[in-house]
Amino acid sequence: MPADISPVFDSEKVTVIYVLGGPGAGKGTQCSKLVGAYSFCHLSAGDLLREEQNREGSQYGELIRTCIREGTIVPMEVTVKLLENAMSAEIEARTGDGWSNGRGRFLIDGFPRKMDQALKFDEEVCLASMVIFFTTTEEVMLHRLLERGKTSGREDDNVESIRKRFRTYEEQTMPVIRHYSSHGKVVEIDSTASVEQVYREASAAVSKFLRVPLA
Repeated sequence: MPADISPVFDSEKVTVIYVLGGPGAGKGTQCSKLVGAYSFCHLSAGDLLREEQNREGSQYGELIRTCIREGTIVPMEVTVKLLENAMSAEIEARTGDGWSNGRGRFLIDGFPRKMDQALKFDEEVCLASMVIFFTTTEEVMLHRLLERGKTSGREDDNVESIRKRFRTYEEQTMPVIRHYSSHGKVVEIDSTASVEQVYREASAAVSKFLRVPLA
């Protein structure tokens, strides 16, 4: 890390757990369950970007819309800044377990998607403590997302966009997984199992890391 750069947040006080996996791997479902059990703040990079594209006066709105429509990755500076801002707001606003004296616990869902994003966030925002990697097959992802698309209203829940997203994930996100694996930070969980079984495994990993009782 360059000498003149230090992260905004101290990883001794702020826990960042990345939740990664292909589109439709069940990241959001598992995050919602972990949030309630362990007092996490769940930040979805995708949700933050979707909110920003619709925010009146946003300088990034049109750029984000184009990237989402094409299945490409939004420039990392935009995503990193949105995450940093959201983290700062939560740390200032929250109290209670894990949230005193500048402390915080974050599940960051769907980020980082590329190595440059991972390195930039670690260097400038907060060093990641752990990665939960939900694995599944392309067929399962496609089925889940097409089902979701019937009610989600998301323009990228269609076969062409889903396949583009899966290719992007394979080419650009798997190197991130390998990078954190080399540092011993990845817990891999097969998300083709039932929601309850997947949660049991995720909960066990989080409890072990936080050194708290299993929830």
